[in-house]
Order: sequence, then structure tokens, then C-alpha cells
Amino acid sequence: MSSDSSATAQGEVDDESVATGDSEGGTTSTAGTVHVSREVGAPVEQVWQHLISTAGTEALLGPGARLGGKGESWRSTDGPHGVVRSYHPIEQLRVSWHADDDAPASLVDLHLVDAGESTTVDVTHERLTADDPHPDVEGHWSQALDRFADSLT
Repeated sequence: MSSDSSATAQGEVDDESVATGDSEGGTTSTAGTVHVSREVGAPVEQVWQHLISTAGTEALLGPGARLGGKGESWRSTDGPHGVVRSYHPIEQLRVSWHADDDAPASLVDLHLVDAGESTTVDVTHERLTADDPHPDVEGHWSQALDRFADSLT
């Protein structure tokens, strides 16, 4: 993460979870689910506009990714792709996720939590299996949220 103090990592742990990650709070994982959270120093409306912008979408989903409306496909030039499953402005975005063309489908849920002058960005990646080709899903989303927070202006 950058030295900018406007973005911090947070994670919640329940009885069936294992906390992992960096010294700034880490992530949470349970069987088949990874949760990563960041607080960014911008109001929720600004964070939403960044999320749906080219720079914000690419920071989270990968280069070349573009978001459309519910039911529309997205694809990163790095391989991940899917379909927008839920689109609630200034609140929530859910996409199906295939790490590559042969990977099983999973779900990525992004929630924005308004905290006044800051916003918490929660990413929950569900329906992960042992067949998923990405060995470090937690690290992937932690780095994606770092890129997202760093690219937010």
C-alpha cells in the first residue's frame, strides 16, 4: 500500500475464519470465500464514480476491463472475465468471475459503505473452489484495492 494514510486495510474475522495478510489489517477467508476491505479517503459518490470509470474498473478487474449494465459481459486482457450480475449505483456491484477461459465461475461482490468523508470498499469473492487457477485470491484482491485506492484522485 502507498504511504498515503487515506487508505487503510481492514478485515473481519468470525469463528470459522482465518485472518491473513499484511500488517495493516489483512483479509478474511473462510472455506470458499475471501473478504478484503479498504477505507479510502473520499466520499462514497466520488468512490462510485471512480469504480465505474476506466481507471477504477481496470484497477480492480484488470487491464482492458469495462463495466456495462446488469447482464453485460466484461473481460480483462489478462484473462479474467464475467458478467455484471447486480448494479446498484453508489452502493453495490456484483460480477461473475472466471480467472481464465477454463476456470470455474465464482462471484465477486463489491460494496461501498458511506462513512461521510471516507468510504469503505468491501470485496467479497465467493464460490471459490480448489480448481480455481489463482493460488492467492486474497493477495490478488488486496493488491487490486491498493491500486484502486492509489488511483483515486
